[in-house]
Amino acid sequence: MVIFQCILFAFLIVCAISVTFSKNLLNSILIFMSYSLVMSIIWILLESPDLAITEAAVGAGITSILFFVTLKKIHAMVDLNKDEKKEKQEEGNS
Repeated sequence: MVIFQCILFAFLIVCAISVTFSKNLLNSILIFMSYSLVMSIIWILLESPDLAITEAAVGAGITSILFFVTLKKIHAMVDLNKDEKKEKQEEGNS
């Protein structure tokens, strides 16, 4: 069990470092979401289920949804289908 906890703690450190160096905002949100999920697992292993539920609901759930909505509002998330359609139209016009 101790080895599993050490692996989870190492994953937390890797997530924290990688989110700071990530240039893509969407990747940063996904890394943050995985960080929160791993943290909720650690809270369960530390026998604190109330904190685990809160971390999963707020950290991985609501906060991530708010980040996704914010990215959509500021047009930072680009629809890939729109990009592909634009490329096809440009190829057709050439």
